[in-house]
Amino acid sequence: MDGSGADGTSTGKRPNGQLGSWFLRSGWSKGELARQVNRRARQMGAHHISTDTSRVRRWLDGEQPREPIPRILGELFSERFGAVIAVEDLGLRSAHRSPSVSGVDLPWSGPQTVALISDFSRSDLMLARRGFLGSSLALAAGPALVEPMQRWLVPTPGGDPARGEARPEPLPRGTRLSGPELDLLESTTAMFRQWDAKCGGGLRRKAVVGQLHELTDLLQEPQPEATSRRLFRCAAELAELAGWMSYDVGLQPNAQKYFVLALHAAKEAGDKPLGSYILSSMSRQMIHLGRPDDALELIHLAQYGSRDSATPRTQAMLYAMEARAYANLGRPSRAKRAVRMAEDTFCDIDPHGEPEPDWIRFFSEAELNGENAHSFRDLAYVEGRSPTYASLAEPVMRRAVELFGKDKEHQRSYALNLIGMATVHLLKKEPEQSTALAEQAMEVAAKVRSERVNTRLRKTLSTAARDFGHVGEVSDLTERIAARLPESAEAV
Repeated sequence: MDGSGADGTSTGKRPNGQLGSWFLRSGWSKGELARQVNRRARQMGAHHISTDTSRVRRWLDGEQPREPIPRILGELFSERFGAVIAVEDLGLRSAHRSPSVSGVDLPWSGPQTVALISDFSRSDLMLARRGFLGSSLALAAGPALVEPMQRWLVPTPGGDPARGEARPEPLPRGTRLSGPELDLLESTTAMFRQWDAKCGGGLRRKAVVGQLHELTDLLQEPQPEATSRRLFRCAAELAELAGWMSYDVGLQPNAQKYFVLALHAAKEAGDKPLGSYILSSMSRQMIHLGRPDDALELIHLAQYGSRDSATPRTQAMLYAMEARAYANLGRPSRAKRAVRMAEDTFCDIDPHGEPEPDWIRFFSEAELNGENAHSFRDLAYVEGRSPTYASLAEPVMRRAVELFGKDKEHQRSYALNLIGMATVHLLKKEPEQSTALAEQAMEVAAKVRSERVNTRLRKTLSTAARDFGHVGEVSDLTERIAARLPESAEAV
């Protein structure tokens, strides 16, 4: 028979192994955890909470505390480990939400999507305020990642807005947001995206997460259907951008979580091209993490889902990412075909056509050349440092560097392509040219906050030092980069 304690707890039946595991790893005593819970409860105004060591022991034995104790424990353990530790990760139940915020297999439901975004962004902000930039401990891959994402294609009950199938309109209500207010939200998202391209993900990530969290408050209020869709679209773009910035600074599991939440929001908005873009970001992350097979499945899912609605620019971007995946899988004929498709489709873009969404405008001629050059460069590595593919990469990469050099708004991409060109020269056994480009990249990297740029620069110079350490330019630059860019704490 269930009972309850003075701090509002209900008894359980089995020891809580999840909570016990986190508790042991924390190094806390039961008394110390009890004192921290009481202190946090007082800060929240929950003065009725009075926890002691015997109560902590009962939680470990399986007793389920009632709110706000699960939330307090989640915050305390998150702070302890510098990671977003969800209530469910502790083996606890929340009275106010059933879907888990851990993992990627989440319910495809509007209200639950909003609740999950709100909860995860709140936890992220809480960690950032306390100076933590950890990443959660679970990164999904393989079928555990791809299969839940396939549900993105399942029609929404009551109609699919992307196909013009209207959902039932809600009962008439007063409009909560005006058109100009919605325009301002969308323009703010575009501004954040510009800052990211120019300055890297480390500078404004917290601001983006904060804006996303505030947006969930609006989504929890009654809105007309058209307004709700625009808000969900805005939430999807902000969540994708939060994921992209997290990826850029090395918070890989957090990045994946934001991408998944962004895809859920895009589905609620009925925006399949935006969903395909989010899947392409997930695919890019999988390539970075050395899982091109997952990257390819995600890209094919994106291409299939947006086959009737994506613009030529979006289609070209997806083909370019498909080429990257095939290249990393060591499938040269498929990679070269995808490169050609990207180039041909890019030529179909009508410069005088309808304005495109802000999220795809980054895919310029410079970006096209950069992606295709990296596909050839990746093939060169997969094919045993093939000089043939290095020679194919060189003119395309040179064009990307030239175009990005004139573009002051995409400095991170400029740095990444300078590094890419440096690796091509290493493949061609031209260490002096490689170090000259790496030195240029180092100057650009100093202006952006991107762990991804720093990591690639370190890896490139590590390769140069291994293969050409006897060359004076290489050893000199290696020493300077080691001094300016200490080893990354990125956890992948």
